[in-house]
Amino acid sequence: MANKKAVLFDLDGTLINSLPDISACMNRALQMHGLPAHPVSAYCYFAGDGAVNLTRRAVGQAHSELVDAVFQDYRALYAVHCNDASHVYDGIHALLAGLQQAGLRLAVLSNKDDKDTVSVIRHYFGESSFEIVRGRRPHVPIKPDPAAALQIAEGMGLRPDDFWYLGDTPTDLQTCASAGMHFIAAGWGFRPESELRAAGAERVAAVPLDALQMIMK
Repeated sequence: MANKKAVLFDLDGTLINSLPDISACMNRALQMHGLPAHPVSAYCYFAGDGAVNLTRRAVGQAHSELVDAVFQDYRALYAVHCNDASHVYDGIHALLAGLQQAGLRLAVLSNKDDKDTVSVIRHYFGESSFEIVRGRRPHVPIKPDPAAALQIAEGMGLRPDDFWYLGDTPTDLQTCASAGMHFIAAGWGFRPESELRAAGAERVAAVPLDALQMIMK
């Protein structure tokens, strides 16, 4: 554990597998505008950089004029159906319990809209698991910009160097490096270990309890 005092978690692909609901809502929004649906596996790469980028990727350049309309329909659908089929990854609750027992403070930072992020965390983890929960907010750039991560550190009265950062994409790795935190890749998430290693991840946890062991060393 060294001198680390806190763990900052990504949400989608790290704490929960949200692909079933993200893909279902976006595919429904696409079909409402006469556009083809995508397989769930495609959303491993569509998701992760906010709902606007998710929509752009799902719509495609050939129909870019429909991005705004599809985005609005997706947001409305996801607000209602964000907890239909998503689920917490096996081992996450044990990971959180182990970290809390060790006295580490926990926070969440997602590129998902702030309201949706808070709703999902409350549904799956209750009100008290995380000290700060943040999603995309107006006038704060999304990851990989480190601004929101640094705001969380400041809000907790800690230095960036006090944090482990647990995420599942190169975007998370870039955010972590820019913020001056210490990265552990969630190898159970949306991206394969090979991609995370190629992006520069030195620590890749195959399962959540591997991350606990890394943090406690």
